[in-house]
Amino acid sequence: MKQANVDGTTLKYEVKGSGEPVVFIHGALFESFGPTSEEPPLKDGFRLIRYCRRGYAGSTGDAAVPMAKQAADCAELLTTLGGKPAHIVGHSSGAIIALQLAVDSPEAVRSLSLLEPPLVAVPSRDQLFERIGPTPQMFEDGDSAGAFDSFMKGVCGERYRAAMEKALPGTIEQAIADAATFFSGEFQASVEWTFGREDAARIRQPVLAVVGAESGTVWPGWDEGQKLLLEWFPQAKPFVLPRAAHLLQVENPHDMAEGVAAFLASI
Repeated sequence: MKQANVDGTTLKYEVKGSGEPVVFIHGALFESFGPTSEEPPLKDGFRLIRYCRRGYAGSTGDAAVPMAKQAADCAELLTTLGGKPAHIVGHSSGAIIALQLAVDSPEAVRSLSLLEPPLVAVPSRDQLFERIGPTPQMFEDGDSAGAFDSFMKGVCGERYRAAMEKALPGTIEQAIADAATFFSGEFQASVEWTFGREDAARIRQPVLAVVGAESGTVWPGWDEGQKLLLEWFPQAKPFVLPRAAHLLQVENPHDMAEGVAAFLASI
């Protein structure tokens, strides 16, 4: 990967292909869009930009910053790369960064593909925090691998490890090495992030709302979040990704790429 200086932070990034720019914003703990960016539906028609957010896989910077700062990182990187406006594809906490980017820098956003943002307004919010709430303390107690495993099982389900080892070899080890970025910084920032109907009303760009066909079996909030997105964004198009839970683009990269490419072709 190349690197860019963004407000004193070094972000690792990769650009492939040509055409309209598409930027991928990964979720917590690891960069996850490599397999999807190699699928022909996207690879052959767009300028694809992947980057590692602050504190991940060689990118520098403190992740204990508000989500608005993470969104500003993306906006500045796009300015540096000449990528505005871009189609934004965000997964999990990367999707909430995408939403914040659309609010703060609407000129940078051509469209939004939102892959299961963790919305705190869902009825099952407390259920999730009962499951993953102890993980930062596990990390502070010195069990980085245990904290990673417990968190991933809580949000992605029991089969997450097999999916990662198949699609992203070596990534689990990197994620554990980078665990402080999330558990000592980004975790709290994502909990404190707020977004609601009034914020959504400020976003006019086309929206693709993505949920995994099996995500609701891991946590009902993923399905509840999809319902909220469709209520908040009358322009949103729903997409249910088959054979996938919350590790959407890792478990089924081909259909994920096809779904995003079809959406982009329709706008």
